[in-house]
Amino acid sequence: MLMPLAGCQSELDSNQGDSVAGGLDTPEQTAEQHRPLFVDVTQSAGLAFAHENGGSGRFYMPEIMGAGAALLDIDDDGDLDLYLVQGGPIDGNLPSASDRLYRNDSDVKVGGELKFTDITDSAGIPTGGYGMGVATGDVDGDGHLDLYVTNFGPNRLLKNQGDGTFTDISESAAVGDDRWSVPAAFFDLEGYGDLDLYVGSYVDFRLQNHRDCFSGTGLADFCSPHSYSAVTDRVFRNRGNGVFEDVSANSGIRSVRSKALGVITADFDADGQTDLYVANDGVANQLWLNQGDGRFAESALLAGCALNYEGLPEASMGVDAADVDNDGDEDLFMTHLRGETNTLYVNDGSGNFEDRTIRLGLAGPSIPFTGFGTAWLDVENDGKLDLLTVNGAVTVEERLVQQGDAFPYHQPNQLFRNVGSATQFKFQEYQSENNNPLAASHVSRGAAFGDLDNDGDLDVVITNNSGPARILQNVVGQDNAWLGLRVLLNDNGTDALGAAVTLQLSDGSRLFRRVRTSGSYVSANDPRLLYGLGNLDEDIRVAAVVEWVGGQRELFGPLPLRRYSDIIRGQGRPATLTD
Repeated sequence: MLMPLAGCQSELDSNQGDSVAGGLDTPEQTAEQHRPLFVDVTQSAGLAFAHENGGSGRFYMPEIMGAGAALLDIDDDGDLDLYLVQGGPIDGNLPSASDRLYRNDSDVKVGGELKFTDITDSAGIPTGGYGMGVATGDVDGDGHLDLYVTNFGPNRLLKNQGDGTFTDISESAAVGDDRWSVPAAFFDLEGYGDLDLYVGSYVDFRLQNHRDCFSGTGLADFCSPHSYSAVTDRVFRNRGNGVFEDVSANSGIRSVRSKALGVITADFDADGQTDLYVANDGVANQLWLNQGDGRFAESALLAGCALNYEGLPEASMGVDAADVDNDGDEDLFMTHLRGETNTLYVNDGSGNFEDRTIRLGLAGPSIPFTGFGTAWLDVENDGKLDLLTVNGAVTVEERLVQQGDAFPYHQPNQLFRNVGSATQFKFQEYQSENNNPLAASHVSRGAAFGDLDNDGDLDVVITNNSGPARILQNVVGQDNAWLGLRVLLNDNGTDALGAAVTLQLSDGSRLFRRVRTSGSYVSANDPRLLYGLGNLDEDIRVAAVVEWVGGQRELFGPLPLRRYSDIIRGQGRPATLTD
């Protein structure tokens, strides 16, 4: 069953002294721990994509950092299609590879076997560019999700024409950026309903200022971000006429130089405005609190989420936000470099955070790995959020070098199951001796999350640097009760990015989610919301309270279980603060 709405302080404090590895599992718990949760269906689904990093032999820094993926419904047929970002020769001496677009042609629209078809050429996806990441959002409110692709070099805004094709409107929309951009996110800056755009830049690396770097044993290797200067990020305001305005200076974003690799959008201080949290590599992270007038105030240090519990910056790559402790606000998680811990910051409800990583068992298991893509997801739909991280080194793994490995950077991925109860929660790394596709060792980077087969649980697409993209299909979540929502601004089908939705059950339980596609690492997720409801009594009624960006609240329901429903702004009932 669901956990009741509870205060995070008492719930977390009850975990003091808990050891994730402590205690003996019963036979039933052991069987549960070792059952397969995901199945690798890449080959049977027809996905034949391999990332190319260029492999110049010069160890250019961008070669080890890409690339991402996006899950979006490009043709409005109710299932998720897949966009994969490609690299290619970084110096431009050879023809560049192209990003690829795959249409979801699954025979069975709800559950069943997945099938994807490469439609890159017919869709008009441009060639050229050395790809990093991708963001999704409906920039013109026509109900069709558009794509913003970040590159080492000029970025691209690809407009979805609604007929299965895309047009490059980067120049006319004035959102180009020829620096090394990595993360990007669409969000509603001022609550007007138009989507604005954040673009994060990494470091001031150019082929002309490349440095030769070496591992501890003297091998040629990739440099750390400390070898290059920090740069400023950008915010583009949507003027509503197909053109964006660079408001980086006026918004305050340009006032700080950073080394951005991840970004997540949320309302961290509960004032009805969409904020930005930026994960930076080796320097302090940033919490940009939206002031409601087009400006941001950088507040990470005061809020307790700029540095770890030791007061040190970490090599933040991937990031996600979710209501992990089920108290109605969003907590932060980010992945880090080998030798550091991944970090969980818990929100006290007012936008102040505390590092609780060690206490909840997430520190030790992450130290040997370099994490990138990540997300909170309810794998088994039991009402408790689990955590998935995908890993891959950025400097050589000496043990792999000693084994003669040709690309000695690969690592297995990790899933941390929430094994807590209604009164306390904690995490345990999922281990399975058989049929665990997460144990496969790759140089993983991006991870995009969404319900590919529409069966009510989250699947994941993992991208691997200089390796194949993989589709992991969830095979357990559909067994429990669930409810899915697509939250829309209009009848056209424009996703209400930034809207917060609290699911309310007649037994008093609540679950909080936010509509967004940002998060993870250089990837874009399914905009739909999924709520796992466990072994829910079918007689319990379910409703949803939506808080739209800007503060308006509406109540929708009762809502049907085990299906997706559309919620459209203006078609609900006014909701009070007590709803």
